[in-house]
Amino acid sequence: MTGSRLAATAFILALLASAAGAQQPAQPAKPPAAAQPAKPPAAAAQPAKPPAAPAPKAATAAPTAGDAQPALLGQYGDWGAYAATPGGKKVCFALGKPKTAKTEPEGRKRDPSYLFVSTRPAENVKNEVSIIIGYPFKSSSDATAEIGSAKFAMYTQNDGAWIKNIAEEARMVDAMRKGADLTVKGTSGRGTTSTDQYSLKGLAQALDKIEQECK
Repeated sequence: MTGSRLAATAFILALLASAAGAQQPAQPAKPPAAAQPAKPPAAAAQPAKPPAAPAPKAATAAPTAGDAQPALLGQYGDWGAYAATPGGKKVCFALGKPKTAKTEPEGRKRDPSYLFVSTRPAENVKNEVSIIIGYPFKSSSDATAEIGSAKFAMYTQNDGAWIKNIAEEARMVDAMRKGADLTVKGTSGRGTTSTDQYSLKGLAQALDKIEQECK
């Protein structure tokens, strides 16, 4: 279960990264175009043309990633609902970013953090809660997710966290639907502690939307 959840989380992050990268297609394309066209004219009769082959490969990679780009189904309060169909298998997820993010000691660098709830009908997965914390968690440490008075232990691996007791996931999602905010606490491998607070405004509507889209 741990491996499949880790793979699914990494997959959704890759979709998001491809969507972000697609907004800047001109920058990666310029270096190969500038370096290689100058050389072929100097050696037209020689096999100097093969170096041009890597350039077409880079060009075909971008459309492939774009085919699997997540589409925004709607923005609901602080949550976006998304869907993608990579390899013919539909994936839907609600994505939120923290309203506040604190570290102790202050000022420690970290990557962006996210919380998403995903549904993957091909894997018979519905409303799987995943957290990306933005740094490698301390080995063998648990994170916590608090919604009002409800507190859930989250097992960690690398920079991801998932509910430790899978039997509690439905209760956690229900609490998220009804709650005002969710607080995630974790500890990095360097001993830095973090506290991220997510607004849950609009999450219920985003979950309803992905449920309709990924039946």
